[in-house]
Amino acid sequence: MKQVFSCSGQELLDMMAVGSSWLEKSAPDINAINVFPVPDGDTGTNMLLTMRSVMEEADRASDDSVSAVAKAMAYGALMGARGNSGVILSQIFRGLAKGLEGKESFDGKDWAEALVQASHAAYQGLSQPVEGTILTVIRDVSTSAEAAAQANPADLTCVAEAAVEAAKNSVARTPLLLPVLREAGVVDAGGQGLYVLLEGALHYLRGETEEMQYRKPQMVTADLPLSSKAAQLVAEPEEPYGYCTNFLVEGQKLNPDKIRHRLEGKGQSLIVTGDDTNVRVHIHTYDPGAILKYVISLGTLHQIQIQNMDDQHVGFVEMQQERLPTADIAVVAVASGSGLREVFQSLGVAAVVPGGQTMNPSVREVLQTVESVPSQKVILLPNNKNIILTASQVQPLTDKEVVVVPTKTIPQGIAALLSFSYEGALEEAAQAMEEAIATVKTVEVTKAVRSTQIKGLKVRKGQAIGIVDDEDLVAAGDSITDVLFEALDKVGIESVEVVTLYYGADVEAAQAEEIIQEIGNKYPEKQVELIRGGQPHYNYIVSLE
Repeated sequence: MKQVFSCSGQELLDMMAVGSSWLEKSAPDINAINVFPVPDGDTGTNMLLTMRSVMEEADRASDDSVSAVAKAMAYGALMGARGNSGVILSQIFRGLAKGLEGKESFDGKDWAEALVQASHAAYQGLSQPVEGTILTVIRDVSTSAEAAAQANPADLTCVAEAAVEAAKNSVARTPLLLPVLREAGVVDAGGQGLYVLLEGALHYLRGETEEMQYRKPQMVTADLPLSSKAAQLVAEPEEPYGYCTNFLVEGQKLNPDKIRHRLEGKGQSLIVTGDDTNVRVHIHTYDPGAILKYVISLGTLHQIQIQNMDDQHVGFVEMQQERLPTADIAVVAVASGSGLREVFQSLGVAAVVPGGQTMNPSVREVLQTVESVPSQKVILLPNNKNIILTASQVQPLTDKEVVVVPTKTIPQGIAALLSFSYEGALEEAAQAMEEAIATVKTVEVTKAVRSTQIKGLKVRKGQAIGIVDDEDLVAAGDSITDVLFEALDKVGIESVEVVTLYYGADVEAAQAEEIIQEIGNKYPEKQVELIRGGQPHYNYIVSLE
């Protein structure tokens, strides 16, 4: 086995490139590690896309010293960070850059010090760090690396081996530190991603890149008694982002369910609707050619639209900029679904960042949108708990005053907007919006992507599930309608005055109208409203005020 005692800047770049490729192989498996069985398991995707930004920026480093390459990686990680896992990963790279600052090359002792700095930066980057997560893993990694460096300070491979072994053991222990992981029988997804990344880097140092072509990472399992372990997860293939592909198939004896089944696993945000003569398909995929090759055998294709999603984002920002009035304070919201975007626009937001469940925008995308609005004061509404940390990274990157109102759901974002006043100070406006969040309850209905048990509630894969305020799983069953009403009862609908139902992209208007009529009949004293949200993955989002 190859032993490496020091690395140059180019070798650091190559080492992380191999780690990133190793991570890419495991992204679907990491995505499947999710406490809630909802279709937002995107930790692997977020870490992978963050790493791609790392590598792109590293390729443009000013020189080939370790210091310059590490600094470029840190900047790329920050600008490309997506979701909580991506943001924490960016903090880790910031610490690595600090530990390698001023160095032309690095050895085992230097790498250990860089990992120690990475741990410090990760913890400092969060106001309320939680143990049993990627934070614990990077701390255990740094401790073991430091001990190995004391024994063999010049041996980089030895230190890297100690770090990887520590990461593996730490990931296995995460359920012992977080009860919610223990009940679900899963390890922390972010910690798993970090372990895979470091393991890939170690394979490079050992000279094992050739063998890696025919292997894939082994996922760490929860270090729990057999009696408390949940069934092993089987990841469903998932393609992160790519091309937004839309078309209409016209033919005879078409089978939408069969088409949907064939296209599952070929991408994200799959929507298939229609009948035996006309089928509409929407999918985000890396390989639209393969999709079209399959469907062209079924009939005639019409209305084909294939757009690079990054280009879509830039075009959308430009369109928003052209139509915006000048205001002292601008509000920027994150939302997915044409109907929801229209709702936010009608309420006066300056721009909407496309994104949400399974499609967390990067720091760069949020920053670009903030820079695009003409106002110097900006309020950000993430509308998703996994985007709040990303949004909080924007303030130091712009000359504008930016305040993040930590909205976790779409109804919270809308409630915040309804309380917004363009008059007064930025802090006062943001404070009023934050107070408004407490006045609304959210119920979301989607389908479970895996079987699990949470707080005693057993869920089977494919069942409808109801979630309150993006935190509590309160209902599960075979009927979407039954689950919706069970969740409404448990959230205390009797005490609210207004019920607003936003129906998703895969729900027919007639179905939604029947639901809202049933709500009105069951609760005649309530004011009920129906709005087309067009959101992917979630059949219904309900706002209760």
